[in-house]
Amino acid sequence: MNLTEALDRAPARDDLVVVGGDRFSTSELEAITSSTAAALAERSVGSGDRVAFQLPVSVEAVVLYRACWRLGAVAAALHPRAGSAQVVAALEVLDPVVRVAGPGSPAAELPGVLDVRSLRGGTEVPPVSVASSDDALVMFTSGSSGVPKGVVHTHGGLLYKVHQLLEVHGLGPEDVVLMPAPLAHVSGLLHGVLVPGVAGMRTVLMPNWDPADALELIEAEAVTYMVGPPTFFLALMDDPAFSSQRTRSLRMLSCGGADVTPAFVARARNEIGAVVKRSYGSTEAPTVATSRFDDPPERMACTDGRSFDETQIRVDGHGEVWVRGPEVARGYLEPAQGDGVFVDGWFRTGDLGRLDGKWLTITGRSDDRIIRAGENISAREVEMHLEAHQSVDQAVVVGVPDDRLGERVAAFVVASEGFDLETCRSWFATRGLAPFLTPEHLEVVGRLPLLASGKFDRSELRSRLEPPQ
Repeated sequence: MNLTEALDRAPARDDLVVVGGDRFSTSELEAITSSTAAALAERSVGSGDRVAFQLPVSVEAVVLYRACWRLGAVAAALHPRAGSAQVVAALEVLDPVVRVAGPGSPAAELPGVLDVRSLRGGTEVPPVSVASSDDALVMFTSGSSGVPKGVVHTHGGLLYKVHQLLEVHGLGPEDVVLMPAPLAHVSGLLHGVLVPGVAGMRTVLMPNWDPADALELIEAEAVTYMVGPPTFFLALMDDPAFSSQRTRSLRMLSCGGADVTPAFVARARNEIGAVVKRSYGSTEAPTVATSRFDDPPERMACTDGRSFDETQIRVDGHGEVWVRGPEVARGYLEPAQGDGVFVDGWFRTGDLGRLDGKWLTITGRSDDRIIRAGENISAREVEMHLEAHQSVDQAVVVGVPDDRLGERVAAFVVASEGFDLETCRSWFATRGLAPFLTPEHLEVVGRLPLLASGKFDRSELRSRLEPPQ
């Protein structure tokens, strides 16, 4: 089965996609998709061709995905916050047949790019025969610098993940998802387009994140589940208009990222009143570990979950996490970028972790490792010790170049008054930690900078410590 067939078999409803003041039924979305597919076909888009688009969180983005798959084309989604240089570099690698953009996006300023509003009114075309092994998607990894890698997924791989997530999360047509994340992010695609589309559940799209608006939508639309980084839910709980009564419809939150702490999970459970669990995955290997909705709460809070069905996880002798399964990407758009990364069916994640039986806990990134005087230090390990202090809400640790030691440990924390470097040193000493793990530079900040993906921008924090040129 391919993605179009799975989406077409979903139960019909009158409010499949909700965005702003507009509500689109299954039949309305199907009509727009068919019209858009015809408009693309008239511009010579066919099986295997790539269609690049840069769009905000919108019904147009949902339609572009569906229209591409209807034609057997490959949807190449560019992050809406990608700058013009990133867009140009990505388009050069993609060499798409058609380029589409929304008004005001960087791509819209480039020659030969179509306004998404022009892709309507074509003569209807039937779905093209597509195999599960055919390419369906190119999605670019997020990063703080350089040109991201184009990750290639197949119809079968994505559909496997969708069916697994529906079962693991216990989701059905009666559920309602609120999606504020970009649909050009793998989490946004899965939980804003595919999972609800295949299940026939209502999707409430949110073009711009605002906690006050989110509270109104959760209450008005009776939203039952959300997926995203903790920053979304912390902002929700910290909003002056927040109350657990307003979030009473929410029954499950799935959170990814290194900043999903046990303290955050406990607070969100108590205040929002939902099952809160950690998940782990990447653009190359989406949600390869999570918990079932009925797994032990302590596992949800203190681990990143477990694998399911055909998905396999192992940790090698260096502590690096390797994963294998149908959902793993078939490779990168430029195959040479996958050398040493995709190995004999396994994907080397670059993340460090440990397995307790089948339960995975991510402890850091291999490229976030700090080497101080020959000692290897996991930035995530230091962050976990910082966040265990009652005054610290969030922490990010980075390495600072040092002529004598190679690197020193620097920490940026969101914390209450009174938490300073001396307090930090005392705390680490009390916990019996090796002195080299203790931060030697500490800054208390009001907020931590984020990448478009919602992850912490470590490069931006490192730049704050660089001496002026």
